[in-house]
Amino acid sequence: MGIPQPAFYIFKCEQSSPTGMPKPSCVNEMTRDLFQYMGQQLMLKGIVQTVQPIRTSCLNRCQMGPVMLVEPGHFMYVGLTKEKIDRIIDEHIIKGSTVEEYLISKEFWDAPISAEDMMQMSQ
Repeated sequence: MGIPQPAFYIFKCEQSSPTGMPKPSCVNEMTRDLFQYMGQQLMLKGIVQTVQPIRTSCLNRCQMGPVMLVEPGHFMYVGLTKEKIDRIIDEHIIKGSTVEEYLISKEFWDAPISAEDMMQMSQ
């Protein structure tokens, strides 16, 4: 048997803005350790081989931050805290149940659009 691929990829926004910028930021003094915390929890639960946490830059939902995208499924979780990360790992990653109350609203995360359709819209 070969090395299995991850069942989940978690893209955690690690974008930070300089102090005084009007745009909100997913990483600030209060949230800078969330990525490390998530990784530690995955290790403690023994599932880090099947869940690949990935630091990413802006996911363009700054007003909802801190945010992370769970794949497969395009699940965008918002307003992250350590407590929310614990629940997302326990319920979504381990038990397979989406934590609906932490998901971004459809107003800000509608169905995907194809590249071709996007190009036609911008003409």
